[in-house]
This record gives sequence, structure tokens and C-alpha cells, in this order.
Amino acid sequence: GHILRAMAHQAVDLGHPRHALALADASLEQRRYTRATPRERALLGVVHARSLAAAGRKPEALAALLRAENDLADATTTGEDPGRVWFFGEASLAHETACTLRDLGDLQAAEREFRRSVRTRRTQEFTRTHAVTLGYLGALQARQGALEAACTTWTRALETMDGVQSGRARDTVIHMRRMLTPFRGRGISAVTDLDTRAREVLARVG
Repeated sequence: GHILRAMAHQAVDLGHPRHALALADASLEQRRYTRATPRERALLGVVHARSLAAAGRKPEALAALLRAENDLADATTTGEDPGRVWFFGEASLAHETACTLRDLGDLQAAEREFRRSVRTRRTQEFTRTHAVTLGYLGALQARQGALEAACTTWTRALETMDGVQSGRARDTVIHMRRMLTPFRGRGISAVTDLDTRAREVLARVG
């Protein structure tokens, strides 16, 4: 089920909601799901939620998020989980939940979940993902008109990217600069400073 889950996640990111949902549905085929540990079920379930959101099926997506939250709450740390899901904890669930809520249009709830992910992430182990989460959080703040807060969050994201070589991190910076475009040339020092720093980061991020 995890190969299908990974393919579904990629299909969501590439903008293919119908294909993503078909893959996510297949990853939850009854025997795969019932034999999985709670942590595995939470991971499979939250990707299913993202696929449902991408397909515009809001009630089902919200129900899938609730199931994933409950499954993770039932997870233990006794070593029963397979190695492929060791990374998946509260911070990861919050990140994927935030992406789901963002795609459903609930920006305030998405912001709360991104903040939860930032707060609970083990940053030294997951530096790249932490930087990406901060980038997404800044984008949400900017979309809601909180430009100053967005610049502060994006600055944290750029600081976190120090030493990181990552395509996802690079894409996050490119998106950040794109969102700053309407504010360039307005004499906003926070925007000017951030844009300069973002250019420098792009020059070194892989």
C-alpha cells in the first residue's frame, strides 16, 4: 500500500486529482489497511484525505482527516511499526492535514495545523521538511493579507535552509519570490530584505 500511497501523494502534487484518488483508494484496500499498524493507517489515511480534497470531496476529506488523527493517537512507540513509517508523527500529520485544509479553502484552520507542525517538528532530524512547512505557512499568511507575518515566517524558512540541498526547498523559495512580486518597488523594507535573501538562497540550494 505504501508504494501506491507515495504515488498518490505525487499525483496530488502534480495536479492530477482523479489519478491521485484512484491510487489512494487502492492503497486502502481492505487487507492492506486492516493489517497495518495504527501509524501506517494514519499515513495512508492522511494521503487519502489529501487526494479527496484535491478531487473536491470535502466531507469525505474531513472524515478521512479525523480517522487519521485517531489512528495516530493509537500508535505506540514499542517498535511494532515497519521502518518505512518511522518518520511519521504529529508534525508530519499536522503538515499533511494543513495541506488538505488549505486545498479545501479553510486557510485559518490550515494555518493552525502548519503552526502545530512547526511547533512539534524535530528540526535537526527533518530540516528540509521543516523549512518547507515554514514556507507553506508564510504563503498562507500572505494569502490572508498578513504580509509582515509572512515575511517573518519566510525569513525563518530561509534561515532553516542553510546547508540544505533540496528541490522542494528550491521550489518553496521560487514560490515565495513569486508571491512577493506585487509588493516589490513599494519601499517595504521587509520585502526588499527578504527578496534579496531569497535570491542568495536560490543561488546555493540544489
